[in-house]
Parts: sequence; C-alpha cells; structure tokens
Amino acid sequence: MGDKAHTHPGAAGRATAADHPTSVRNVVLVGHSGSGKTTLVEALALTAGAVNRAGRVEDGGCVSDYDDMERRQQRSVQLSLVPVEWDGIKINLLDTPGYADFVGELRAGLRAADAALFVVSASDGVDGSTRMVWEECAAVGMPRAIVITHLEAARADFEDMTRICAEAFGGDDPDAVLPLYLPLHGPPTPDGHAPVTGLVGLLTRKLFDYASGGREESEPGEEQLPQLDEARSMLIEGIISESEDETLMERYLGGEQVDVKTLIEDLERAVARGVFFPVLAAAPAAEGARQGLGTVELLELVTRGFPTPLERTAPRVTTPEGAGRELRMCDPEESLVAEVVKTSSDPYVGRISLIRLFSGTLRADQTVHVSGHGLADRGHEDHDVDERIGALSTPFGKQQRPVTHVIAGDLACVAKLSRAETGDTLSAKDDPLLMAPWEMPDPLLPLAIEAHSKPDEDKLSQGLARLVAEDPTMRLEHNQDTHQVVLWCLGEAHAEVALERLRSRYGVQVDVVPHRVSLRETFGGRAAGRGRHVKQSGGHGQYAICEIEVEPLPGGSGIEFVDKVVGGAVPRQFIPSVEKGVRAQAAKGVAAGHPLIDVRITLLDGKAHSVDSSDAAFQTAGALALREAAAQARIHLLEPVAEVGVLVGDDYVGAVMSDLSGRRGKVLGTEQTSGGRTLIRAEVPEIEIGRYAVDLRSLSHGTARFDRRYARHEPMPAQVAERLREEVRVAS
Repeated sequence: MGDKAHTHPGAAGRATAADHPTSVRNVVLVGHSGSGKTTLVEALALTAGAVNRAGRVEDGGCVSDYDDMERRQQRSVQLSLVPVEWDGIKINLLDTPGYADFVGELRAGLRAADAALFVVSASDGVDGSTRMVWEECAAVGMPRAIVITHLEAARADFEDMTRICAEAFGGDDPDAVLPLYLPLHGPPTPDGHAPVTGLVGLLTRKLFDYASGGREESEPGEEQLPQLDEARSMLIEGIISESEDETLMERYLGGEQVDVKTLIEDLERAVARGVFFPVLAAAPAAEGARQGLGTVELLELVTRGFPTPLERTAPRVTTPEGAGRELRMCDPEESLVAEVVKTSSDPYVGRISLIRLFSGTLRADQTVHVSGHGLADRGHEDHDVDERIGALSTPFGKQQRPVTHVIAGDLACVAKLSRAETGDTLSAKDDPLLMAPWEMPDPLLPLAIEAHSKPDEDKLSQGLARLVAEDPTMRLEHNQDTHQVVLWCLGEAHAEVALERLRSRYGVQVDVVPHRVSLRETFGGRAAGRGRHVKQSGGHGQYAICEIEVEPLPGGSGIEFVDKVVGGAVPRQFIPSVEKGVRAQAAKGVAAGHPLIDVRITLLDGKAHSVDSSDAAFQTAGALALREAAAQARIHLLEPVAEVGVLVGDDYVGAVMSDLSGRRGKVLGTEQTSGGRTLIRAEVPEIEIGRYAVDLRSLSHGTARFDRRYARHEPMPAQVAERLREEVRVAS
C-alpha cells in the first residue's frame, strides 16, 4: 500500500469472471448524498483502464447513474455494480444511493460486499446517517476505510477532516482512524486556496505527484519532512497497537526501527480484520488526465488490504423447512448458494437479477431452485420453484458483458428468472437451500393510488407486483376497510421513484389520492331499535319484526349478540338470521360508513308470520333495527392509535417530544441507549402520523428512526371528528 509506484493506468481491460475467490474484492461505497461516491467510482474505473474517459465506456454511456431517472434527478436512486480489474484482482465496486429514502439499496450493497469505503465530503463533513451506518458495519465487524473527497472546495482541509472522522468513527479508539497519505498542495489560487496536486506516503516517504495528469514518484522536499515525520510516527504507533505481534510495540518504544515491509503487512492485516480504518484522499481526473488523485493508492488499499470473500463470515443457511445446514462457504466446489441482492427490469432483456454467490459455481442455462420466504408482510408470497436461468453477465453501465460461469465470492447478473425477487435464494435443484433475508427498514409513508383510466386499471396489479418484487422496502396493501390500494414507501423521493417506474417501465398511469385511516364507530350510550320488514304484494310476502337494545362495551370487545327472546316471539330458526343481519349492518357502519365495534346487541322481542317469515326477512329486520337504534343514539367515531418508538439523538429529544405532543400523542416514557441516543415511546393517533417519516427526518436532520404498530381504536375528539366529517362533505 503505497510502497510501489504505478506508471501505467492500471491493469487495463474489461472485468471478467473471476477464477478463484482470492482474486475477488467486493466493496460497497457508503456516504451521504452529494459526497462524491459515483464520481469516485468513475475515477477508479478510469484509473483501472476500464473506461476511455471519466465515467464513460466505449459507447459513451456512464458506468454509474446510467439510468434515465437518475440522470433526470441528478442523484443515485439504486444500487449499481461497476467491476474493474487491478493487478489481477477483480474489484466489484457497489455504488449506493446516499439519500435516506433509498436505504434499502444501501443495505443490499452491504449484504453483497465484504468491505466498505466511507466517502466523506471535505465541504460537508460527517452526517448523522453516515455515523449510523458506520455503527451497523462495526456491529458485524465489516472492514472499512474512509475516503475524503471535494478537497478542491473552498476552506476544505484534509487534516481537519481527518480529525473529524477520528472523532465520529473512532469511538473509544480514535487512533485507529489515521491517514496513510498527506495531501501535497500546489501554488495558491487568487482566492487564496491551494489546490491538492499530489500525495505523500507516510510509510514509504514517497511523494506521488498527479499535477501532470499521471502519477509521478519523487522524494519529498526538506520543508515537508517535519510534518511528514510527525504524522508518520502517529501512523506507525496506530498500526503497531493493532498488530498481532504483541512484542512489536515494546520493541518499537525501545528504539528498534520497524522495517516498512513489516508495517505494511501489519497494516493490511489490521484493515482486513476491521480494527484499523485508514483515511485516504481522492479526486476525479482532470480533463485529459489518465488518473484521478489518490485513485491508485485507493486501488492498492482495496486489493491488498481489504479481505477476500473467503474471509467473510457467511450468512446462516437452512433448508426451506428451516433445518440448519453446514456448508464450506465460498467454496466453488460446494453446493450452490446465491442471493438476489437486486432485481431490475430491462425493456429488451426483461427481468435481470443481480446475485452474490456465497457457495458453489453457477453456469449459464443451469436449472436452479428459487426460494423466497419471510416477506409475506410486504406483499411477497413465499415461493419455492425451479427455474432455468438465462444468460450470465457482468454489468458495466448499460452494457451486459456475457460470462460463462460465476464462482463463489463473485457477483453477476442473471437474466430471465421470472419468479426471483430481491432477497431470494438460488440453490441447486436437487439441494434446495434458503438464506435468512437481511434486515430492511419498514416503509412508513403511505401512498394511496388509483388507476388513472380503465386501461391503467387493467395493468395496475401486474405493475405493482413487479415493483415490490424489485424493491422489498416497499409494502403493498389492499386495505379492506378503506378500499384503497396503498404503497408504503420510505419517503417522498422513494414514492416519486415508484410512481415514475410505474409510468415509464410498466406503462401504468396512476393518480395519488388522500390516504385514509381505518376508522370505526361505536355507540356512546344505550339505545333501542325496532326493525319492521313487512311487505304484501301478492304471492309470497315478507314478514319480520324484531326489537333490539344496543349498549357500548369496553374497547376490544367487538360485537356481542345476546338472545333474550321469550315465549317464541321470534322462532328459534330465525334468531341466527337476526344476528346475521345486525352483524352485516355493523360491518357497513351506522353513521359515517365505518364498521361498528365494541357493542352488545340484545334481541328482546319480535313477531313472525307462519307463512311469510323467512331468513332473508329477519336479516333485513335486524339491519333496520340497528339503524333505528343508531338514529336515536350518540355515535362516536373511533380512530386507530399507534404505539410509536422513536430512536433519536439526545440533542433532538426535546424537539421530538414536543412534536409528538402537538400530534395529540401521549409520551409513555424514555430509555437511554448507546451512542448518545434516546428511545422515546409514545401513543399517537394514526391520522396524525401519516407523514411522520418525512417530518421526523426534517426535525432530526436525518438522524432519527421510528417504528409503529397498531395499539387499539379509541374515541376521536369531537372537534377532530367534526373536521373530518366536513372534509368528507367537501370532497363529495
């Protein structure tokens, strides 16, 4: 890492299928929106000789953010794979969106990768959401490095950003976050900003100048040595403190000179073990340049310091029935286990599945078993089917470069898996296996939609099914109470992308309508009702009379029907008919069209006719009796109340609790958690938190999360109920 100079642009050539897991590196790029992840991927591809100019393949298309929607929105909205090759190692670069609405794509990238590059903008610093992802990676021991970008910005300072990163990411050991190189500044510009033109390697004491458009090695000047030696000493101590050789620190402090080769080997091992986190600088190549600043150093770190797929702890594997299964993971000769980490649709090829192989070897035209379990709550049915895959390929921008096979540890695209969805497992036909799905955030922003026209209505169901198959962070709901089709999303941008994909990919035009919560009705007091259904119009008539009493019950009681008829006033065979009638009417509602709950309905008396009475007549009479009782009673609207848990930084606790109170919420308590965060538990009416996913993000600057679950229905305040009735009247 930094001990050899590259005078060529890289191991030029196109990425191909790897021949052994040791020749693969799977790296995910993480960082907030605008930090420069996509630009960095394109700069690395240029340095590795995979593109002919910054971000362009031979046909002129971009290697990342090539989707039309991404170009229009000028931001990444999906996971992109860009494979490059460097010194005989295939590097799968996974570019992830930085915007919080597309965290599902980020989690897919983390699942597919073995190490992470955290991209931090020198002009923006480290945001709260990036810190949270770092903590998630730390929890599973994923190796990480930090890349500082936008050093060309006014007031950008590499040393200051390194200190900020050490404070944000170092935790109890900030000395584990240290730079491997120091930036070399050129002459100041008229505004006083000195641009970064090169790097000085701390371990090798070599200067790498990028000012000419290439990478030129030289010796540092005398004036640079004091700063270099001070930073070098700190780096050496940081490396030695993480060394597996426990005697090395003692020898170093005793004055022994540790050779550079030993330091680099210890550094590489510490990075691969996820206990040391180097900081590097990078910048895109200038127009006509062969390499971007710091890209060679970064490629060296990835190939030599990041772990191979063999070093990854494999996810748990079971049979579809749940029995545990032991495999030699990442063995090309083992039974096949692969996971679909992303699903997309191509207008010419059809469905394309990006897969990560954890075991075995996959070949084109092979028949595989597709298992999908554990996402039924998001509109995905469990499925176990055999399918024959189509072509295998390596993606590169809009291109798909065919390969004959894919081995354990590598990533590739599979065409024409019609049933496979994101998160599914591919395994051998004669040895079906299942991987537990990765954790995904709950979509908590409802988007109620209707087909724009009759032709759209015919295509809507299929379009929505394909949409949720591609993105498991979306949840499709057909609400039986409100009769609405609701697409639950992570945020407004997520919802916009869903609507755009329905329109552009699947040809479905939809209208967004106000989302309605599932209200209920109940009686505010006792009331009596008489249902009289008597008709004589020649031939067989209809005759049924029943008298009922209705009284409210405690919440959660449902509908209770009691028979207190005496003397056979209502024949026994027609009492179930009365019950069926009142229950049917209760389901339709008695005041505003919402289901009636939590009442006891007592049948007291009635009359029947020996010829004209029937099941249908007494059902009608029961419904009429309930409606008459409702007309004489005070009917309460009941609204659903959710139990909400908000995990928020301590700095925002007061603002969040005040906001919850303004939403008619009742705070139940708080609980201190790790990382300077507090868990707030509250009960809030669901009608007040329809947009809470958006509002909370704004309130906490993207650092808070929340979950919700239905608690119960309870009476709505009179003024709120009246406002709601008025809105309904205006809308109708």
